[in-house]
Amino acid sequence: MIASSIPPRAGVGLKPEHYAAIMAEQPDIGWFEVHPENYMGAGGLPHHMLSRIRREYPLSLHGVGMSIGGAGPLDRDHLDRIAALVRRYEPGLFSEHLAWSSHESTYLNDLLPLPYTAETLSLVAFHVDEVQEVLNERICIENPSTYVRFAQDEMSEIDFLANLARRTGCGLLLDVNNVYVSAANHGFDPRAYVDDFPVEHVGEIHLAGHARLDADDPAGPLLIDAHDRAVHAEVWELYNRFVKRAGARPTLVEWDNDIPVWSVLFGEAQEAESILNGY
Repeated sequence: MIASSIPPRAGVGLKPEHYAAIMAEQPDIGWFEVHPENYMGAGGLPHHMLSRIRREYPLSLHGVGMSIGGAGPLDRDHLDRIAALVRRYEPGLFSEHLAWSSHESTYLNDLLPLPYTAETLSLVAFHVDEVQEVLNERICIENPSTYVRFAQDEMSEIDFLANLARRTGCGLLLDVNNVYVSAANHGFDPRAYVDDFPVEHVGEIHLAGHARLDADDPAGPLLIDAHDRAVHAEVWELYNRFVKRAGARPTLVEWDNDIPVWSVLFGEAQEAESILNGY
């Protein structure tokens, strides 16, 4: 098996629609990423294809169901299944979202926001420590796309994430599209956000497309982190701005809905690669 480390190159999310093209073309791409929740079964075609691709490319796992910001304890069965996948595929990166998606026995198909308070920070840090202990590796936590803010916030999102990284030793995943979406929805400057983001903790970057809902609202349109189209020009500009400051970092292009043909997604990765090669 090839080395598990993720190079500072562009990668994409691995989709079943692209299995055949990837195996036929053996594209020159840095790495692939999958959601571990899609590979919780013991075998079958998903594991067969993932095993074949893992023999040729580095792999990252990007969790969507940990509910790392949930008020209750982590689902230990879920965490143990992820640990089994980590042992099986030796991913170079494991990441999760700064969000919650479960309450007691109810699981929600969404990534919900958290109030940025000292109490929440302690809770999330406790959960991050538990995950890192079980997986025996450093994980990355992703900044969210948000549509509401909490009146009880005690610190900024950047301060919350920086404090989390310092307290737990975790890395951070900077999702540039999430920055742009949240900035548009809440009226802050996305350039100032990426300029202030703690470079020293960033282990991975995400790019994606977003949708615009032109609702009849005096506050303006609402942007949705849709992952169903190409990366927007404004997000590419923010990405270029951050890479110019931080240097090349592993960068993933996410496209999870309305999946295009392989050549389109590969073209997005090549665009990211061209920016990385400039620094």
